[in-house]
Amino acid sequence: MREAAYYHKEDGYYVCELCPHACRIGVGEYGRCGSRYGEEDKLIAYTYGRLSSICVDPIEKKPLYHFYPGAKTFSIGSIGCNMRCRHCQNYAISQYSTGKKRTTYASPEKAVDMCRREKMDIISFTYNEPTMWFEYILDIMDVDPDLKCVLVTNGLINEEPLRELCKVTSAMNIDVKAFTDEFYMKICGAHLNDVLKSVKVVFEEKVHLELTYLMIPGWNDSLEEIRQFAEWVREELSPDVPIHFSRFHPDNEMNDVQWTSPESLVAARDVAMGAGLNYVYTGNIVSEGTGDTYCPDCGAVAVSRLGYLVEIEELDGNRCAACGRKLNIIV
Repeated sequence: MREAAYYHKEDGYYVCELCPHACRIGVGEYGRCGSRYGEEDKLIAYTYGRLSSICVDPIEKKPLYHFYPGAKTFSIGSIGCNMRCRHCQNYAISQYSTGKKRTTYASPEKAVDMCRREKMDIISFTYNEPTMWFEYILDIMDVDPDLKCVLVTNGLINEEPLRELCKVTSAMNIDVKAFTDEFYMKICGAHLNDVLKSVKVVFEEKVHLELTYLMIPGWNDSLEEIRQFAEWVREELSPDVPIHFSRFHPDNEMNDVQWTSPESLVAARDVAMGAGLNYVYTGNIVSEGTGDTYCPDCGAVAVSRLGYLVEIEELDGNRCAACGRKLNIIV
């Protein structure tokens, strides 16, 4: 059993310092994420090395469009999450009843071996919330520092452990689930500003960053909210941060909400680009042109995409082959 990082003892409890919830965990109790458990003498990382999911994915599935386009990634996930999103499509592993979900243990060495045997040099921590795997991620990267580490995360983590993760992480996709605190509190059980702080830290640490915004009809899809989100990205980060507006499908506790229409996704993309963002995409739909990467200066198609079919077009290294502009893309 691996001792958890980032906690202290107080009044007979372990106080977790990994995320803003600051759970007070007694002996024999779990934190709300299910990944921290109180033993008699220490707080342990209960899900350390416990794998629920293993897959080889296109990097575009994370989604990361500006990080080695067309590459494959070895993807692994565990159980537990520090949010309780009512629409979560992976709720069977993220919102499990602690101790009730079957997992397979893999040491850091074993995980690296599986990744390398698949001839992968990108490892993605995904499917459930990866920051709950804090210790395991660091240990895997210590075994093989040459791996490129990807996190697909909700961004709900405290600054100090996040900066530590940034030191071993090559790319992150962070879900910004809405742009109101009311939505976060009602649907996710968290606060918007905690996530936005993490987004700014990752950008500041110069980890490759892309953001996903899942559009849920009637909940977070007003074009005014989309405009405010896009303006925040432009002003607080950069117009060059890639944004993915993704299609919602009914799931978990939100089966009564309709699918996002393709038209509203395209409208959100238009609003975000009108607000000054350079790389805006639609996700979970196959739509010609809205998944392509265009040069912001000359309009040439640098990378074309249709679903997970990816073609490098007018791209020379990280520059537009047509006009020479440097693009925010890693190849």
